[in-house]
Parts: sequence; C-alpha cells; structure tokens
Amino acid sequence: QVHLVESGGGSVQAGGSLRLSCVASEDIASRYCVGWFRQDPGKEREGVAGIRRDDRTTYADSVKGRFTISKDNAKNSLYLQMNNLKPEDTAMYYCAVGSIFHGGSCMENTDYVYWGQGTQVTVSS
Repeated sequence: QVHLVESGGGSVQAGGSLRLSCVASEDIASRYCVGWFRQDPGKEREGVAGIRRDDRTTYADSVKGRFTISKDNAKNSLYLQMNNLKPEDTAMYYCAVGSIFHGGSCMENTDYVYWGQGTQVTVSS
C-alpha cells in the first residue's frame, strides 16, 4: 500500500500560480506512471499530467503550456507547477501512482493504483 499526501492547494486569482506537491510513502522511481488528476463535483476525474518511468511527460490539452509536472525520485515526490491559472482550473487535485508492471498513457484513471486524498485549488476571476 502506497500512501500519498498532497499539499500546496489554495485560493488564487486568475493569472496566479500554485505549486502542488505530493509525497509518497514508498519509492516512485519504479512506477510505470505517476501523475496528477482533478475533479469537480458532479464531473468525472480527469487526467491533468503524467510522467512515465522513462521520464516522458504528457499533459491534458487544457493545461499545456501552463502546467509543468516533475518528480524527485530521491524524495519520492511529485510536483505540479501551475501558472496562469484560470477559473476553469478550479477543482480538487489528486496525485496518483501506478503499477510497477504496466501502464498506458498515464492520463487514464485505469493507469493508476494508489491515490492521495486531494488538495483543493480555487481560482477566482
């Protein structure tokens, strides 16, 4: 069981920035996928950004050019730098860790096994 703890959420005005952090209880370097998702009430959880084991990154079209995902394997940590935030970015953000055996695009819920409790991001106009 991998425990994930997110931090860094908050309330900002449109155009502002936030940096989300996620610390895992175990090694993440061996995981096929690590990533960030978000969910608004009443909507499905959607992939925001993911990193494959080979360090290849992928992003949702809605955040490309504004968000940057990174990880520090030595610290078992995952980060999401969010710039030029928009009101539509408002959601609960979750970090996630996948299997060591297989994975996919790293943008689907099914690519992941363990989930954090989430951190709220609110962007006002």
